[in-house]
Amino acid sequence: MIRLTGVELRRLVARRLVMLGVVAVLGVTVLMLVATWWNSRPLSAAEQQQNKVQFEMAHADWVKNHEKYDQECRDSYASTPDPKPSVEEMCTYLEPTIDQWGKPQTVFTETMPGLLQGSSYLLAFAAFLIGASFVGAEFSSGSIGNWLTFEPRRLRVYASKLTGVAIGMIPVGVVTLALLLAGTYLIVAQMGSTAGTTGKVWGNLIETSGRAVVVAAVAGALGGVLALLLRHTAAAIGVIMGYAVLVEGVFGSVLQSVQPWLVRLNFDAWVLHGTTYYVQKCTTAKDGSYNCEMVEKSLSFEHGAWYLGIGAVVLVAFGALVFNRRDIT
Repeated sequence: MIRLTGVELRRLVARRLVMLGVVAVLGVTVLMLVATWWNSRPLSAAEQQQNKVQFEMAHADWVKNHEKYDQECRDSYASTPDPKPSVEEMCTYLEPTIDQWGKPQTVFTETMPGLLQGSSYLLAFAAFLIGASFVGAEFSSGSIGNWLTFEPRRLRVYASKLTGVAIGMIPVGVVTLALLLAGTYLIVAQMGSTAGTTGKVWGNLIETSGRAVVVAAVAGALGGVLALLLRHTAAAIGVIMGYAVLVEGVFGSVLQSVQPWLVRLNFDAWVLHGTTYYVQKCTTAKDGSYNCEMVEKSLSFEHGAWYLGIGAVVLVAFGALVFNRRDIT
């Protein structure tokens, strides 16, 4: 088994498409760093002067009219439909400050979690494509039949291929996320703020990165399973894209109550150690009016871990059953 896995790893590294995929992932990561640098730049002198002029106009209007605006708001408060905030919250016009017209400073602790989440999607998708192309090419070319003449024990061949893809994705994920973490910190340290980046924060970011690497490795193996079941790389990619559009996009948006059972939300719950989502809740008031509001709900890390784990095990087991029994020719 170890020997077979080593062979699959060498074959994985030798494939040109795999190397192109890795280069593409690193290229997108560099673009993410460039975007972070661009968004972290301070305002130019001309932009600062323009903001100052806009602030002075807004402040002059507040000095002249804020009492009138406040009274008009209070007069119309009773006719404002529910739900609504208190009259003090709704009708208090605070004095504007120059900071409101400035550019918010980029904060590392606020920026990094979102970048890691986006990068985890990138890694999982790239790993799935690499795994699907690696296994699917053998069925498209017919080389899987030749391979089985050298090693007829199908389950060993099956396990070595999936293990090889999964192990091969680990260094790709580690290097990508290390580049993203280090690059973002250096950029923000120069142009933004790294205050509050304690040891605990670093620990949480590293744990998030570790979970993203794990899910990338699993995604690579599942890409291989789907390509094996469908016997073609393009078919595996088509299925996953169709699922993303029809189930996650259309079905998930129409029936919001099923969101906890969709892959995307459980993916976020696993990577981010818990996540939130919104559902629309509508009620009928005493006067017969129909009011709707968005209610925030939580999805736990444990739910995401069990959901993804069971789904992966079932798919891998089903792939093993099919590969062990199906005619290869």
